[in-house]
Amino acid sequence: MIRLLKFLVVIFVAIFCVIAYARKVEPAWLDVVQVPVTLPHLAQEFEGYRIVQVTDIHADQWMTRDRLADVVKTINQQNPDAVMLTGDFVTKAAEKYAPTLQALADLQAKDGSFAVLGNHDQWTKPQLLTETLQSVGVDVLKNQFHTIYRGNSELQIAGVGDVWAQQDDLPAVLQQLPIAGAAIMLAHEPDFADETAATGRFDLQLSGHSHGGQVYLPFYKRVTPPLGRKYPIGQYQVGSLIQYTSRGVGMASPRLRFNCRPEVTVLTLHATTQAS
Repeated sequence: MIRLLKFLVVIFVAIFCVIAYARKVEPAWLDVVQVPVTLPHLAQEFEGYRIVQVTDIHADQWMTRDRLADVVKTINQQNPDAVMLTGDFVTKAAEKYAPTLQALADLQAKDGSFAVLGNHDQWTKPQLLTETLQSVGVDVLKNQFHTIYRGNSELQIAGVGDVWAQQDDLPAVLQQLPIAGAAIMLAHEPDFADETAATGRFDLQLSGHSHGGQVYLPFYKRVTPPLGRKYPIGQYQVGSLIQYTSRGVGMASPRLRFNCRPEVTVLTLHATTQAS
């Protein structure tokens, strides 16, 4: 009986420690992930171009303005040419938590910061969030694109409206987009990569949404939301398209992270000699 009680105490302590770690330690343990990518249509003038991607901020009682300011500090330390923010700036209650996003005003990127909204943004107050982001210098792309120049060469940054909320209009993007040169797609939901790849027009898609599952137990399948199940974490090759799905920096319910640290992604772009 005593041995059984000791065993149960050990199990209880172990469970308590794991939960404490998942609640208090790992959610704040930011992982800066370096991702080199070669884009076949990238002009040589953009060789070494640095994009920092951050996604799924989920401003709430945990992701405060001070926490987000720390994330912004980490972003700026990466010396980005451009910052890409791929949605879910809040979980809910945009009126309450949109002011947290004022911390993004301190982003420092040579060519600016660009964003798309996510499903949670679209389900709350998308116009308020769009206006808040624009007020701090973030260009929100909803079925639009922006051109970055290096001399006479161009890099196109496109973004679609949220796919789950049926706000995406890929044909509208394609109608506007120049027919040649490197193009990057921002889409909150990673599984949209199948549609992006089918166009043959984009070299890279950046997404979030899945959080990498937030809690990952070895030998068990990651639990991720709809439209985040095919490409849930990291880098994939989808036809000629590179898809990258970041684990994000915030959390949705439950507010736990285990074996799935929050992520700031630094993508360094490389050109080929045949780029066109």
